Amino acid sequence: MDTQRLNQLIATAKAMVADDKGLLAMDESNVTCNKRFAKLGIPQTEEFRRAYRELIVTTPGLGECINGVILYDETIRQHKKDSTPFIQVITDAGIIPGIKVDIGAKNMAGHPGEKITEGLDSLRDRLAKYSQMGARFAKWRAVITLGDGIPSRGCLEANAQSLARYAALCQEAGLVTIVEPEVLMEGKHTIERCYKVTEEVLQMVFNQLYI
Repeated sequence: MDTQRLNQLIATAKAMVADDKGLLAMDESNVTCNKRFAKLGIPQTEEFRRAYRELIVTTPGLGECINGVILYDETIRQHKKDSTPFIQVITDAGIIPGIKVDIGAKNMAGHPGEKITEGLDSLRDRLAKYSQMGARFAKWRAVITLGDGIPSRGCLEANAQSLARYAALCQEAGLVTIVEPEVLMEGKHTIERCYKVTEEVLQMVFNQLYI
């Protein structure tokens, strides 16, 4: 990686965590958004999703509370009712736009009760397009379930490899990487076990990137 790109990544990463502000995750999929709308009797259409998201990105003083916002593929392409792109609204508020790039956790073949996150196919091309749209960071979520006999080594290694490949492609595209191995808290396990598994999978990701 050239020095200029590295410095840009570092500057963006520092800006994302500056001043004790947070990141807003508005990267819910259309399916998830529609389910929430259905419970409230709201029509499940693109226009209603757009109007809902416009309410969020135009919140007065939003940039005083958050440094970055994670968008979804549909959201990053949407506009306000007056045709102003959401990306412009976000950046004008001093907020860094980001994008969720995985396509969800699916049942892992041969590993009952465990998940593998998909989305690596064509990821390089998608990252290039998102970067051109104005995204400056990306997020990929892996889901790790704790239980009797799980997570298996195979599940951890498969998810760690996917996270590492995603992270490398993000850096290649000039996007800061959010690596999210979500070790689920539900269950009878202790917080210490949750911490230990999180540490283990992150170490696997690091080893994949730097061996």
